Amino acid sequence: MSVYSGPVFDMAAEQFGVIANHLSIPFDERDRLLLPKRAVIISCPIHRDDGSITVFEGYRVQHHLTLGPTKGGTRFAPSVDIGEVAALAIWMSWKCALVGLPYGGAKGGVRVDLTTLSKRELEGLSRRYMQEMIPFVGPHTDVMAPDMGTNEQVMAWFMDTYSMYQGRTVTEIVTGKPVSSGGTLGRREATGRGVAHIAKRVLNELSINLGTATAVIQGFGNVGSYAALELHRFGLKVIAVSDHTGALHDPSGLDIPALIRHAGTHGSIAGFSNQLQFDPEQIFALSCDVLVPAAMERVIDAQVAANLKCRVLAEGANGPTTPDADLVLEKRQDEVFVIPDILCNAGGVIVSYFEWVQDLQQLFWEEEEVTRREYQILDRAFDQMVTRARVDKISHRTAAMAIGVEKVRAGKNIRGLFP
Repeated sequence: MSVYSGPVFDMAAEQFGVIANHLSIPFDERDRLLLPKRAVIISCPIHRDDGSITVFEGYRVQHHLTLGPTKGGTRFAPSVDIGEVAALAIWMSWKCALVGLPYGGAKGGVRVDLTTLSKRELEGLSRRYMQEMIPFVGPHTDVMAPDMGTNEQVMAWFMDTYSMYQGRTVTEIVTGKPVSSGGTLGRREATGRGVAHIAKRVLNELSINLGTATAVIQGFGNVGSYAALELHRFGLKVIAVSDHTGALHDPSGLDIPALIRHAGTHGSIAGFSNQLQFDPEQIFALSCDVLVPAAMERVIDAQVAANLKCRVLAEGANGPTTPDADLVLEKRQDEVFVIPDILCNAGGVIVSYFEWVQDLQQLFWEEEEVTRREYQILDRAFDQMVTRARVDKISHRTAAMAIGVEKVRAGKNIRGLFP
């Protein structure tokens, strides 16, 4: 019996089981590697604009602190529950280990429909969430970051709330802050840029001409929009994008800079063009060179995987591909090159790490330095994943996760079990 349940946690547990079997990890070690060190559930009461009080449920899961403080985003969404948050924390652990960051994974969230909150109510909820978390987080314990439904402004409120309780400014308690409040140049773009960088590298290795290549983006939030913009700058035609309001498709290529400006003004791609509207249910069936799922978990199941017509699957979202779909894609390795999520979208946590380091040192880098270092770490992890997959004759996901799990396991074993 466990407090963690639901399809997202079950998926993370199933993925770990595959890796544990592959690595022949003894059964008595597996729960210690999989189950989170700590989970916190809190109540977040806030005053509404009409004078009433509403209580929202919040969560924070810290998977392990073996290699350093935990690190992970905080999402505000109606779907948030403890199982989903735990799964995202587990994936973050493997991701940080894969790319060599001194972190364990964490994740947090509040179950809330943001469309029902005013800006003042959102600030109240953000500050209350951080206030309730103060006993459990800190720059060397757990460092928060943005995720779905949160942004630079929410991180600034988090940082300010924590700092007020400490009696001094503590910028290093969160990452993803505005640059004016201790954030780093390049953080906002980091995840999408990383997705595009790795996708470009794969296209080059497959000898696919960037000038004639096409891309499809599912999800047009922070990750999807910056991935689309970077791919557009590389010369690819982004022929389709989608978000929660619908989809757009233009075989000759969408005007991505104009679409980003529209989405920034209106909050979505809705209203950009009536002529280019497309069925979002069909976006995964489009023929393209690069497909970027950059929205929710579990959107590519076995049936969708069997019908994918992309050459490169660049997973910008966390957990977009189910284990059943992985079995299908393993049989299609010669047709679809999978860049697994824990590598593909790792640019965000890499640059968050840079922000944390800069805040601790109070020494800040130029954006070119941030981006150069991000790509250097991504390329190193990519080389390790591809080599492991080739030598062991396994899928890219198995190779990437095996590297991450091995590092966490080695850290736990060398430190021992206390007391």
